[in-house]
Amino acid sequence: MSDYQDKLLVGALEECDLPELDIFSLNMRVDTGAKTSSLHVDNIETEELDGETWVSFDIHPDIHNVERVVRRRARVKEERTIKSSNASKTRRLVIDTTIRMAERSWLIEVTLTDRSGMTYLMLLGREAMLGRIIVDPEQEYLLGQREESQSLNT
Repeated sequence: MSDYQDKLLVGALEECDLPELDIFSLNMRVDTGAKTSSLHVDNIETEELDGETWVSFDIHPDIHNVERVVRRRARVKEERTIKSSNASKTRRLVIDTTIRMAERSWLIEVTLTDRSGMTYLMLLGREAMLGRIIVDPEQEYLLGQREESQSLNT
């Protein structure tokens, strides 16, 4: 069991970077009720390259500017059936990517899905938090927010 002092204390909403996807200052909801992290993407296309499946997708990384769309690409780890909060089951592509919060980085699994009905483009699930994060659900942005919500390194 890890020491509590080594864990990040976060609120229900935080910002993160996904540097491998070249996405920065992404607002996300921290959700201990969700097992897996998920990212809202559009226009998913897969292709086979050298025996591996790759996915390309569009993302609107800045919640303050929904007109801004960027295309990103990642290697598919697997396809998995995910049960959502309303008990419906969907097949989703899973990727591994690095998350950075408060100058700490680690690898997480992320499912790619349509979260267009949700306020936040990313949901951080408990598998990504294990051994690293403690959540205070009464708080928001305990790690701070960047002055400008620049979500993309251009």
